[in-house]
Amino acid sequence: MTVTGVQLQEYLAGLDYPVSREDLIRWGQENGASTEVLQMLKALPAEQFDSPAELGEALGTLA
Repeated sequence: MTVTGVQLQEYLAGLDYPVSREDLIRWGQENGASTEVLQMLKALPAEQFDSPAELGEALGTLA
């Protein structure tokens, strides 16, 4: 199963930016993200994201 942008947005809704990669992982764990989603978050190239658009771009490079 592949993770879609919509699934990621469901897990990451309500985040305050800027947000660190570690905070994203923690947020996903607390909100029931699947193992696949958590692996994607752990693979993100940047340490911090200043906006949803910046996070979206980084996630796009993983797909």
